[in-house]
Amino acid sequence: MKLKTLVIAPQPFFSPRGTPFSVYYRTMIASELGVEQDFLTYGQGEDVLINNVRFFRTPALRFLGPVKIGPSALKLVHDMFIFLRMISLLVRNRYDCVHAHEEAVFMALFLKPIFRFKLIYDMHSSLPQQLANFEYSRFKPLITLFTWLENKSLAVSDAIITICPDLYNYVEKTLPGNKKNFLIENSIFDPVRLATPASSGQEQSNEKLPVPIPDAFKKRVVYAGTLESYQGIDVLVRAMGVISKKEPQIGCIIVGGTAEQVDRYRTLARECGADKTIIFTGRIPQDQARAYIEQADVLVSPRSSGTNTPLKIYEQLASGIPLVATDIYSHTQVLTPEVAFLVQLDPEDMAHGIMEALDPDGRATEIAANAGKLYQREYSRTAYVEKLRRVLEQVA
Repeated sequence: MKLKTLVIAPQPFFSPRGTPFSVYYRTMIASELGVEQDFLTYGQGEDVLINNVRFFRTPALRFLGPVKIGPSALKLVHDMFIFLRMISLLVRNRYDCVHAHEEAVFMALFLKPIFRFKLIYDMHSSLPQQLANFEYSRFKPLITLFTWLENKSLAVSDAIITICPDLYNYVEKTLPGNKKNFLIENSIFDPVRLATPASSGQEQSNEKLPVPIPDAFKKRVVYAGTLESYQGIDVLVRAMGVISKKEPQIGCIIVGGTAEQVDRYRTLARECGADKTIIFTGRIPQDQARAYIEQADVLVSPRSSGTNTPLKIYEQLASGIPLVATDIYSHTQVLTPEVAFLVQLDPEDMAHGIMEALDPDGRATEIAANAGKLYQREYSRTAYVEKLRRVLEQVA
């Protein structure tokens, strides 16, 4: 596909914690489809290898500290350098298209009439909603300004990529009858090719798991992801407290989290009497996390809030392992009782769902098979490539 694109990703690329994997996969698949890409991002993060892509970075400014998820004054400083470098690249190169992720679309909004490029808005979230969700600001004029910028950006974009049905519907309500809104879920999980794997451990392999699984764990429940409050880990820990009183041979492995978060949930596990049936690994490389997932008899997603579908859901669907997930909108945009054990956000009900998923005479095999079929039909790599191809054809 003959298309020269400037990709703007205002984030620490690539950082497993700070970068949506969708940015990497969009760029990789576009490259496979023949798109020539220049990629502009923050100075912080790891270099990756993607064919036919030139990377440009702003100053890392490490003395100001790491860039965290969500809105912040520090991100605003980095975004100023992104904007200046973006102008420089647009002056020196003729691009058919700018592919702007998140707030980079606001920069593209003002430069589009000058440089006359087509614009793809890669919308991972509603930015006015982010201000409220991260409790960064409840200052009404600021939220009003962001709402105006977002609506204007949606209006002038030539294609909009939304990552979950909730965002897709949000755009449909904002722009009724539009034909430029494309839903592309974050549903593929090819290994990330880092330029220097040893520097981050991302692709290092380990024969031994960093935290051994106790022999007493005859059946294994595995959660892998962050331990932020919205992930519902407290409900999972309490559910394991209920299970441990009935079936102490069922063990739970919780993969991920900072040392502080792990300490907090270890304390809760002791209080619930689940300290002997839960092990915590803390934050570990992706390949090691997957090694734990492969040991699971049941996977869990106990998320308590949010509207975007978690990235891990798609990998869980494809795994062939039965999934227990909370019956909240974040999950049910994708999950149904035919492909997962849906439970209430309650320790007793989650415990019941886990036990049901482990029942050898139950529906676990059927549900896992249905999940695999759904993934192949709607979210596989083949489906993903076709969805992105339609976006690129829209702007080509």
